[in-house]
Amino acid sequence: MNEWTQLRVTCPVSDAETVSAVMSMIDNNLMIEDPNDADEIETIYGELMDESIVNADRSEVKISVFLSEDRNPAEILSYLRDRFAVLGIETKTETVGRKESDWAEVWKKYYRPLPISSSVTVVPVWEKYEAKDGEKLVFMDPGMAFGSGTHETTRLCAALIEDYMKPGDYVLDVGTGSGILAIAAAKLGAGKVNAYDIDPVAVRIAGENVTFNGVVDTVNCGVSDLLRDVDLSEGPYDFVSANIVADIILRMADDISRFVKDGGLLAVSGIIERQAGEVEEKLVSKGFDLLDRRTERDWNSLLLKKRA
Repeated sequence: MNEWTQLRVTCPVSDAETVSAVMSMIDNNLMIEDPNDADEIETIYGELMDESIVNADRSEVKISVFLSEDRNPAEILSYLRDRFAVLGIETKTETVGRKESDWAEVWKKYYRPLPISSSVTVVPVWEKYEAKDGEKLVFMDPGMAFGSGTHETTRLCAALIEDYMKPGDYVLDVGTGSGILAIAAAKLGAGKVNAYDIDPVAVRIAGENVTFNGVVDTVNCGVSDLLRDVDLSEGPYDFVSANIVADIILRMADDISRFVKDGGLLAVSGIIERQAGEVEEKLVSKGFDLLDRRTERDWNSLLLKKRA
């Protein structure tokens, strides 16, 4: 008999549609508990309604997704929190029937050495692993920051970095999470990488991972509200990666061009299939041309070049 983990997100009614869209990236079978639905029930015979429903806070909605035992609830919970933070939505995320203090061990159950591109393999810090010829190892202790390499969006973006970033490139990683893509870029020969995230905890964890991987001379981690505080003192970047979510990429589109050099490259990931066309159209309208599109399951990553 399968065991299921319920991940429940409580959010304001006004954000329910956006929260549902993000959670549908995990699974389309959602359970939505909206106390306002009780107002639409016709009580012809004066039926009694449970007091917990009648007295529930009508300003909040609870949205749940159920995960089978072969899926990693720790990373998915982290993914949801990361996306909601970027979207600026106040939520309460919880796992029903399990304490969050259990996650450290739960994570290890699912996390093993994993190739994320043709030459980059992510290795948990507690594993012993010998690199093969030409293999680049990225050692990670994700903690509660999103990005252990098991998610499709991370692998898609890593493959674009490996295939298109040139040695010596000046790189910007927006929404770095655990720092996995920034470290991979450094291991693949980037000259300098600036990695930013809106979450200070993620930035701390990314910094620890950068140190553990011995790339502190190449990778700099900092807190930024999307592109607001990104360092441009050395000019625009040769290569920009943003593994975030489609809605935020669309929001960034008006500003992203000034962070990319003429002829520079932009890799965007975290895009669900139905939004890929909209993201491509928006970025093309802002001075980019599509060079490559990668897909895995319902996820898309786009590689674009800035027109001179």
